[in-house]
Amino acid sequence: MTDTDDFQQSTIAETHQGMVDDLSRHDTILRIPVTVQVVLGSAKMPVAHLMKLGRGAVVALDQRVGEPVNVVVNGRIVARGEVVVVDEDNSRFGVSLTEIVGSADADAFN
Repeated sequence: MTDTDDFQQSTIAETHQGMVDDLSRHDTILRIPVTVQVVLGSAKMPVAHLMKLGRGAVVALDQRVGEPVNVVVNGRIVARGEVVVVDEDNSRFGVSLTEIVGSADADAFN
């Protein structure tokens, strides 16, 4: 084997090891848990009003029926969607994504 062959094999081995390291880091990142929330809306009220709330009280939200809900991951809007029923017995809801939000739109939420 020549010095050139040794160099090429060494370069290939380093490149392969780099790819393995990148995949390992990528896999590690993909396993990080995140908190996903679906925000149906919000309301502002004085503390005095909040303290008077009881069982059966209704708090009106700023979102209207039929408007898209925000999907928030770790405090940042990542998508918008429509609320859907997931189970046949109507006991669980989900979100059907209708829009993926760009970073400029997501920053407006914070």
